[in-house]
Amino acid sequence: MTMTNAPRSAATWPGSTLRRLMWGAAAALLLAPAVAMQLTDEVHWTALDFVFMGVLLAAAGAAMEVGMRLSGDGFHRAGMAAAVGGGFVLVWANAAVGLVGSEADAFNLLYLGVVAVAIAGAVLARLRAAGMARAMAATLAMHLAIGAAALATGRGDGVAEVAGVTAVFALPWLLAWGLFRAAAGRAAHAAP
Repeated sequence: MTMTNAPRSAATWPGSTLRRLMWGAAAALLLAPAVAMQLTDEVHWTALDFVFMGVLLAAAGAAMEVGMRLSGDGFHRAGMAAAVGGGFVLVWANAAVGLVGSEADAFNLLYLGVVAVAIAGAVLARLRAAGMARAMAATLAMHLAIGAAALATGRGDGVAEVAGVTAVFALPWLLAWGLFRAAAGRAAHAAP
């Protein structure tokens, strides 16, 4: 679907309140550590930390911009929010503290593969709902496989921690899969 034949609600994204809130929240996330560093000695961010977070926020925001402009369907938009939000939090948490063990554990690099599968799947699907549902299913499978490998190799601080972290960070992929399936079903019923 091109912008010229995008649903009317997709064309309203550029001036929407949600768009302003999204970018405002991104700015607040980037500014929060700078403010915190003025108020306490507990927060220590370097210039590189701010650059990393700025790039991560810009990438997530750009992905949301594309997804929101492409479709006005509520399920599709919610699926984009779940996928982009899940990927953002996964990368952020992994860089900050690591998902299994510490951030220095090389095993955590495998989780970047989860995000790579999501991005590659989205590109191959051209962000269309049915293809995005398949991409999210593949992303979820990759995430669960890495969690199983972490359990099998004794990573982290026990089974409960690894299983819990795996489940929590897999939820956005599962949610996105369901939302994109719903969007694809709605599109199939609306087609002539």
